[in-house]
Amino acid sequence: MATGAVTELHGILAAAPHLGVPTVDNPKADFTDTPWWLSLIKALIIFVYLLISTLLVIWFERRVIGRMQQRPGPNRTGPFGLLQTLADGMKSMLKEDVTPAAADKLIFTLAPLIAATMAFVSFAIIPMGDKASMFGHLTPLQLTDLPVAVLLVLAVASVGVYGIILAGWSSGSTYPLLGGLRSTAQIISYEIAMGLSLVAIFIYSGSMSTSQIVSGQSSLWYIIPAFFSFAVYLVTMVGETNRLPFDLAEGEGELTGGFHTEYGSMRFAMFFLGEYINMFTVSALATTMFLGGWQAPPGIAAINDGMFNQGWWGVLWFTAKLWIFMFFFVWLRGSLPRVRYDQFMRFGWKFLIPVTLLWVVAVAFIRGSQNGWFGTSFITVVNRQIPTATLVAVSVIAVAALAGSWIWDNKRADRLEAATALRRPSEVDPFAGGYPVPPLPGQTLREPTRVAVGAGAPVAGRTTDTSTTVLESTTAQEDGRG
Repeated sequence: MATGAVTELHGILAAAPHLGVPTVDNPKADFTDTPWWLSLIKALIIFVYLLISTLLVIWFERRVIGRMQQRPGPNRTGPFGLLQTLADGMKSMLKEDVTPAAADKLIFTLAPLIAATMAFVSFAIIPMGDKASMFGHLTPLQLTDLPVAVLLVLAVASVGVYGIILAGWSSGSTYPLLGGLRSTAQIISYEIAMGLSLVAIFIYSGSMSTSQIVSGQSSLWYIIPAFFSFAVYLVTMVGETNRLPFDLAEGEGELTGGFHTEYGSMRFAMFFLGEYINMFTVSALATTMFLGGWQAPPGIAAINDGMFNQGWWGVLWFTAKLWIFMFFFVWLRGSLPRVRYDQFMRFGWKFLIPVTLLWVVAVAFIRGSQNGWFGTSFITVVNRQIPTATLVAVSVIAVAALAGSWIWDNKRADRLEAATALRRPSEVDPFAGGYPVPPLPGQTLREPTRVAVGAGAPVAGRTTDTSTTVLESTTAQEDGRG
């Protein structure tokens, strides 16, 4: 399977010049003047950068949401409450660490480590600036780069899912297991739409290397031609990080705390850290793919022949763009309510994925038309001569089939939902099964069923026998009459 994928990738790269995709001589950044010890220093710098950013963004989130809700937020520990996050971290270190008796102790401890460490790995391929001098060496402000660097981010995110599902399973409890399953299904589903949204960027840039993608945006940021991909990515990155309004794996009204319900102390803090680092990672990827990466805004970039695009200036522009996305996360949390799980999954599978597939096909046609696809009678694809009319006809049929299947499936789902609604009773008893159940849309509540003490079956309405009902006896005890 891996050999076939590599062969297919080589075929696509060989056909790139004929598909209207630009090619690059150097498929990744140049690290020839970067010794191994300098790479270790850069890794340490990235680690510290992310830790400090996490401390700041937690304080920033609490202050911004406090202002949105007309309260001050943290303002006691340190100036402006800046040390409150550090104090909370120290409190987590000093709290008692409890492991449930039914938990698998090894996996229970390993799960938060997987979730936290995988979040750091993805940041290794993000370019934070142009080449700069460090300890006498001219090196890119990037830890490493690959010809398929963006795929590394998606692969590492997939490995991070194991931390969540293992945490839910190893806790030996029902709610964590349900939260882990929910989160896994959610992340895997939205990873598909996220990957499809990035395909348009691969077509425009002709590379999957993050450094080459940034270089390709020197004249025009990809957010303009790939505006729809950017919109899809915004939705998927919130779903990927389990943040409001998509924090369905941690819905306290349904699952208590979700997959980390049984965790405390530093093991819980590791999940907390991993979530915020993932927010920075998806924001950094969005900055790299759509907003020109470390490059200055167009007006500033033109000053003094690009002086503000050189050296360490890139770190400033990269960080500023990064924090725009972090404010977006905070703004969503303070503004929107949590969505329903089935609606969220339906939106991902039945809308985002099909529409993004159609968008990718449209982008391929746009790029092809810009490079003379329809001006010649034949097109060379993987060393084969294919008539233009045939290729256009096949493509139009494929797009029509995708659109038709999507419309048919949506109409079928609407018909099934309407048929189900017709079978619903107009009145429901909220306590019929022993637990309070809210009515569905269009239903009304009838008088609750009361269970008599010593009786074998529920009795609707007020009981006529001489026994005291559970509800009445409880009320009597509260009034002091019991």
